[in-house]
Amino acid sequence: VYGLGADGLNGEACRKIFAAKGRPADNPLILHISEKEEILPLTSGLSPMAEKLMEAFWPGPMTLIVPKSDRIPEVVTAGQETVAVRFPSNPVARALIRLTGRPLAAPSANKSGKPSPTNAQDTLVDMDGRLPLILDGGESAVGVESTVVAVTGGACDIGVESTIIDTTGTVPVILRPGGITEEMIREVMGEVELDPGLVRPDQKPKAPGMKYRHYAPKAPMVLI
Repeated sequence: VYGLGADGLNGEACRKIFAAKGRPADNPLILHISEKEEILPLTSGLSPMAEKLMEAFWPGPMTLIVPKSDRIPEVVTAGQETVAVRFPSNPVARALIRLTGRPLAAPSANKSGKPSPTNAQDTLVDMDGRLPLILDGGESAVGVESTVVAVTGGACDIGVESTIIDTTGTVPVILRPGGITEEMIREVMGEVELDPGLVRPDQKPKAPGMKYRHYAPKAPMVLI
């Protein structure tokens, strides 16, 4: 999906993301990198589990929860001791990250609670007037002096967010379902667990963003 991006090591820039989206302050941001090794300065250490998942699914729609390094602004992690990192496959997004020389914090480019956009026009519906530009596939953003942009490369391939996996325990735990499925992870890792908060109403989700309403279109819905 389209992302709303800012310099992930600049706390002031990241706060503009929360303002543009109307995003709750306790909902951490995901840092996006252009090469696998760029995760190393962002974490205090990678487990063998994390390294195996990186080898299997990066670049791609998988976000890893790892122990954070002291370089990460508190606004990015919402005060937690871990940070979320993703290595996207989209060539336009990766080129922009490479040009900035910084990890980009980038949640989906929509108002909080609304469906995530998969093309430039849908991004404009929610974010018109809230950000200075939308970077579409084939368009150039070189020379723009903004700290907040929407980033993508044409229409999106998958259309749902990345799978968030916690790698700080003994087995991988899915905190948010997404483009990498539970079955795909189990095939590589042998075992995988779902955060109880995803399936039990009496449990709070470990991923703070899953506490809130998501993907709510302006349309009636009938379950049959």
